[in-house]
Amino acid sequence: MNTLTVLASSGGKEFEAPGPELFDFPPLFAGGPAWLTKPTVFAVFGVLVVCVVAWSAFASPKLVPRGMQNLGEVGYLFVRDQVARPFLGKDSDRWMPLLLSLFFLIWTWNIMAVTPVVQFPIASHIAFPIVLALSVYALKVYLGIKHQGFRRYFTDMIPKGLPLPVYFLLVPIEYLSTFVLAPFTHAVRLFANMFAGHIILAFFSAVGFWFLFEEPTIKGVPLGIAGVIMTIAMTGFEMFIQFLQAFLFAMLAAMYISSGLHADH
Repeated sequence: MNTLTVLASSGGKEFEAPGPELFDFPPLFAGGPAWLTKPTVFAVFGVLVVCVVAWSAFASPKLVPRGMQNLGEVGYLFVRDQVARPFLGKDSDRWMPLLLSLFFLIWTWNIMAVTPVVQFPIASHIAFPIVLALSVYALKVYLGIKHQGFRRYFTDMIPKGLPLPVYFLLVPIEYLSTFVLAPFTHAVRLFANMFAGHIILAFFSAVGFWFLFEEPTIKGVPLGIAGVIMTIAMTGFEMFIQFLQAFLFAMLAAMYISSGLHADH
């Protein structure tokens, strides 16, 4: 038996660490459709929040920004200078609406993990990152074919002048990496970080609540206090990861769009 089980058992019950059941949500009401769950509702809510914030900031821009326009311009400048311009250069302004929307939508979904009442990161359900990643990758392929031509787009990624037997190994690996692994890792990177972060926060929260309120014991109270301290510390760290993952997802989207526009990227 591990330390947590020994300490918890002294109160007659055993501590049970939270697991994958945290991500299982029933329909919102009995007999409702299986897809109508808490994550789906708050995913839509996150979209509406981003739309409202964007409308408030940019619907009637003033020469001297005030209020929401100030916040909107700070976000716009960050995405433009740190995400769009490093990869898209002169094409940055054209793709800013998409990149700005992706960044703020994912950040909003992620920050819901530490938002009271919601307390769940939407991107920890793999379906949401997959839809976004496949949409970005479909756009990449479309742009590549449009700007480079069908034949050139699919052949230029293979180095020229190699011995023929090498191509039997290289071509499947290159196509698998480009068209399967790249969008897969784009989605899974976001999903895995949000999934793991939610599990960690839930674990330390459960430790603090169990040993301080549910089954307090003399030996367990220090562990409960440690759980509370770790919950606070990990919440701060998780908020940084939530921002970082939104930034990385948008940055990779800009990189994929650039590779579709320009064959030399």
